[in-house]
Amino acid sequence: MADNNPAGVDNTFRRKFDREEYLERAREPKGPPVQRKPLKHRDYVVDLESRLGKTQVVTPIAPLSQQAGYYCSVCECVVKDSANYLDHINGKKHQRALGMSMRVERASLDQVRERFELLKKRKVPGSFSEQDLDERIIKQQEEEEERRRQRREKKKEKKKEKAAVEEETEMDPDIAAMMGFGSFHSSKK
Repeated sequence: MADNNPAGVDNTFRRKFDREEYLERAREPKGPPVQRKPLKHRDYVVDLESRLGKTQVVTPIAPLSQQAGYYCSVCECVVKDSANYLDHINGKKHQRALGMSMRVERASLDQVRERFELLKKRKVPGSFSEQDLDERIIKQQEEEEERRRQRREKKKEKKKEKAAVEEETEMDPDIAAMMGFGSFHSSKK
């Protein structure tokens, strides 16, 4: 049996664009384009190490600024680790929120020369020597040895305290035998 209906697609539902409406929208006055400043150096140090090694209780009802991770007050978002936080603050979204474009101002030859002179003045000749490096290494080793010694002392103190507590709670063996207690310790000592 053959159908008389032609096989095909019904395209009558497609959207028809109203040219006059779009021409009217185009004629409407728009605001001036946003002029963003070129990128510039940060005038603050990014603090990535303040919460390093600290534990924090994570609750879903805490405000964003107190949640786990790095909080960006400009964009009001939380980033979970330091690498992603650096990517965020160097990224397009954050820089736009600060009012900067991602373009860098082109430096003139005089500016480059001034910068080189400034860096030359900052670097004092002979400021670094192998002796300085050796002294710093020795100092670091001494500090590490001091930390190890303090850890050993803490362990010894804890052992002594634990032994003192056990000694206080230990019963007289005659009384323990009379009450029917054997020794709770192993036979090996």
